Amino acid sequence: MRTFLLTGLSFIIFHLSFSSVSAQVFVELNCENLFDIHHDEGKQDVEFTPDGTRRWTHTRYWRKLNAIGQEILSCSEELPTLVALIEVENDTVIKDLTRRSLLRNAGYEYLMTSSPDVRGLDCALLYQPARFRPVCYECLTVPPLEGMRPTRDILYVQGETQHNDTLHLFIVHAPSRYGGELETRPYRQQVTSILTTALDTLITKNVLVAGDFNDYADSPSLTALEDAGLLNVSAKATGATGRAEGTYRFRGEWHSLDHILLSPTISQRMDSIYINDAVFLLEPENTYGGWKPRRTYNGYRYQRGFSDHLPLVLRLN
Repeated sequence: MRTFLLTGLSFIIFHLSFSSVSAQVFVELNCENLFDIHHDEGKQDVEFTPDGTRRWTHTRYWRKLNAIGQEILSCSEELPTLVALIEVENDTVIKDLTRRSLLRNAGYEYLMTSSPDVRGLDCALLYQPARFRPVCYECLTVPPLEGMRPTRDILYVQGETQHNDTLHLFIVHAPSRYGGELETRPYRQQVTSILTTALDTLITKNVLVAGDFNDYADSPSLTALEDAGLLNVSAKATGATGRAEGTYRFRGEWHSLDHILLSPTISQRMDSIYINDAVFLLEPENTYGGWKPRRTYNGYRYQRGFSDHLPLVLRLN
């Protein structure tokens, strides 16, 4: 495990953070390919470069950073205390997001993984130092099974809230269903196996597990976590405006691949959970009707959107 120094907040963000001290807001968001514009040697990220197939330019990169910042800030009236980000490439991206984008005055510090994922994608946690003080963190490697590509590490963070409660956080990005749900199911269950082992001595404490599991609430990888003692509090979450019935839409049907699970102790403090489906995060679904997330790319067509996932928002008392 690693330890580190913390930095202070600006006066403005100090005021925002404590404008409603009774509420702690946690956000989980898959950012949909938040890459910088440079190729990292050994990683399959060339398509997200200026000369790549997606023509990922400096302008598009900074527009994406500000879009993610806007999305986070729109999740609640209070500045979120903790934000779990999925599909972020590296330290450069998160540093630009927290220091130079629309979030630059929010005072966020961050922790992130450095995974063996072949595309170079990682998980990150943004936190307000005045309301959450990390004590230690660890990157939990998921050993690949036969035929399985190296995947993202699980980010584990232990920290203290402003009321001196200890919180254990696990941020997850499980392998996708590409290649078939049944064929890839063991890969996601491998992630669950690592999680349940880590949870063995923590289940009676304050535990929060969140991320993109690439599975639904009734999938074996999620029900195994419930069997281990966690509660999937996001299983029936819907949009705050009533437009979204899940965090992700595929062929006209809403589903939730993103989940938040709590241990029984901390679940007693849950005030509410919802999906941020603000209208500017959506676009009309012309083929099937209704709405869908306004993503950055539709295929290879750039459309100046946000993400193909909507944020999950948890409020704790």
